[in-house]
Amino acid sequence: MEIRSFFDARTFTLTYVVWDPATRDAVVIDPVLDYEPVGSYTFTDSVDQVGEFLKTQGLKLRWALETHAHADHLTGSALLKRRFDTKVAIGRPITKVQATFKEVFDLEHLATDGRQFDRLLDDGEVLEAGSLKIKVIATPGHTPACMTYQIGDALFTGDLIFMDDYGTGRCDFPAGSAADMYDSIQKLYQMPDSTRVFPGHDYPPPSRGVKWETTIAAEKANNPQLNGKTSKETFVKMRYDRDKGLAAPKLLFPSVQVNIDAGRMPPANAAGHRYLQVPINLFRPADELGEPKPR
Repeated sequence: MEIRSFFDARTFTLTYVVWDPATRDAVVIDPVLDYEPVGSYTFTDSVDQVGEFLKTQGLKLRWALETHAHADHLTGSALLKRRFDTKVAIGRPITKVQATFKEVFDLEHLATDGRQFDRLLDDGEVLEAGSLKIKVIATPGHTPACMTYQIGDALFTGDLIFMDDYGTGRCDFPAGSAADMYDSIQKLYQMPDSTRVFPGHDYPPPSRGVKWETTIAAEKANNPQLNGKTSKETFVKMRYDRDKGLAAPKLLFPSVQVNIDAGRMPPANAAGHRYLQVPINLFRPADELGEPKPR
């Protein structure tokens, strides 16, 4: 098995291509569709880079895998599906996320049974991608639908756990749970220390460049938010206090409503235009005129 990472500096997202060098079977994990909120337009630089790599390496893309419905970037899986005639998979609890955000964004067109995805994955199952075997591990906390994918000795953790000098994902989105995240990470901490960890993002401090690979041993020894000795009570309190002060992700509204629909854009109106829903004061109380109240 070989792994190639792609870093999107705009959203700090790490996309992975994983392949078998003997058979050329491959999967892509967490692809990015670029989006510029000023002017509201998409572009395909990130998907183009991944696609060009697949072609130049002669890889056969079997699946595009989503670790969860991301809140900080639009998924490029629908575009990969179109370009490479591949399939898209995500954890079965995506239906809970769909039901939650259908109401938040008033998405009348959105089905909430997961039918937009080619396969809904369950905890413990093994997905075959040609010669690759991908074990699915349910790791809720950041969202209820988060999955970690184990391929060989490598874990692709999405927004569950990041580099060992940074910490973990936030838990303040609807149906997120710091207690669930603690339990999910403990499952990973039971794995061999040499198990490799590939996070879904990196937020490098000024002292280093971008990194995308660590180990279970390093996480247990160094993770500043949840190491091998951190108690559940301590972690839950830390996560709650920290999340209270975090701003919403810049691309939260466009990302979630596109990603829960498997990367599809909203349906066009009679004039052929597509519109994203942008709720007002969703995360800040407002007075009776709709004006935000002072913090």
